Amino acid sequence: MDALPVTSGELLGLASSLAFSGLFYYLYRKKAKALARIQEAPKLQVDDGLPDLLSATSGQCLHYVALEGIVLPAKAALSSQHHKELQGVIQKLVLKEHRLIWNSLAQSWNESERVISEQVYTVPFALASPSAEAVTRVSVESPLRAVGLPLETVYERFQHPTHGFKDLISHYLSGEKPKGLLETEEMLQVGASLTGIGELAMHPDGTLHLQPPADGSSYFLQLGDWQTLLVEMESVTSFWKGAAVLCGLTGVAVILYALCQAYQQRRHRQEQEEQRRQFEALWGNGDIATESGEDALEDACIICLTRPRECVLLCCGHVCCCFRCYVALPSHTCPICRSPIDRVVSLHQA
Repeated sequence: MDALPVTSGELLGLASSLAFSGLFYYLYRKKAKALARIQEAPKLQVDDGLPDLLSATSGQCLHYVALEGIVLPAKAALSSQHHKELQGVIQKLVLKEHRLIWNSLAQSWNESERVISEQVYTVPFALASPSAEAVTRVSVESPLRAVGLPLETVYERFQHPTHGFKDLISHYLSGEKPKGLLETEEMLQVGASLTGIGELAMHPDGTLHLQPPADGSSYFLQLGDWQTLLVEMESVTSFWKGAAVLCGLTGVAVILYALCQAYQQRRHRQEQEEQRRQFEALWGNGDIATESGEDALEDACIICLTRPRECVLLCCGHVCCCFRCYVALPSHTCPICRSPIDRVVSLHQA
C-alpha cells in the first residue's frame, strides 16, 4: 500500500491534536469526577445538630460533605493593612511589577508582569451558624490546601513610575519599559458566608473539624453557597470537554484529508496507467528514428526530440509532446502556453 501523502506539518498537527485531545480528555474526566462527587455530597449547615449526626455515623466521620457557615476567628483576627476596620482570617499581600516588552517579530510592545513579593497570613478559624443561638463551631483545617483561596480584594493601588529623558532612551534601547507597580490586598473577612467541601470529622475531644479528604479528593473553600461552586465546576468541565472534542475532530480531519489525498493520487496514477496502455496500443514503442528528413523533426516531441507527438493537451489544444514526457511534466501545465491541463487525449482519437 502506498504511503499516505502527509507533509511533516500535517504530521505535527495530527500528533499535536491527538496529544492535546488526550490531555484535555484527562482534565475533563478529572473535573467531571470532582463535579459528580460534589453533586452527591450531603449538603449541611452548621447547627447544634451536627455533633449528634456525627456521633451516629460510623467512625464519627463524613468523608465528603458540603458544609455552609459563617467565618469566625478562633482567637485574634487579622487586621487589614490599609483599612483598619476590616478584619479577616486569611490575608494575602501581593506586589507585582508591570512592564512592556518589545516584540521584534510582531513589531509591537507586549505587556508582562512579574511578582515581586507575595505574602499569605492565616489564623485559625471556624465555621459557625448564622443563628446567634447556636453554639456549635467547626474548625477549618489546612485552608491553604484548598483549591483556590476564597479571598476578596479589599485594596488595590497602581503606582506609575516617573521617567526622565535618559530613562526613555534606555527603555527603547533595552526593549523593556516599566509601567508601574500593582499593590493588592485580599482577605477572607470575618462574617463572610463560606462553603467548605471536604471531610467532616469529630475528634475524640468532641470538637468538629472540616479537613482535606483522606482519599485525596478535591478540597474546596468557596465564598457563598455550594451551588455557586457547582456552576463554576460545570463551566470548567464543559470547557475541557469542548477542548478535547475540538482537538479530536482536528486530528480526524487531518486523517480524512490524508486519506482523501491518497485516494485522489491513487486514482490519478490508475488513470495515467490506463492512458499509457492506450497510447502504447496506438503508437507502439517506436520512435522517430525510422523516419527521416524534416517530417521527422516536425513531428518530434518538443521535450525529448526522440518520440513522435502523441498527445493533445486540453483545453488549450496544443500537440507538442509524447505521452512519456507528458507524465514526466513537473507541473500540470502546457509546456507551450502554461495553461492548466484538464485532460489529455491521443492524437489518433482527436
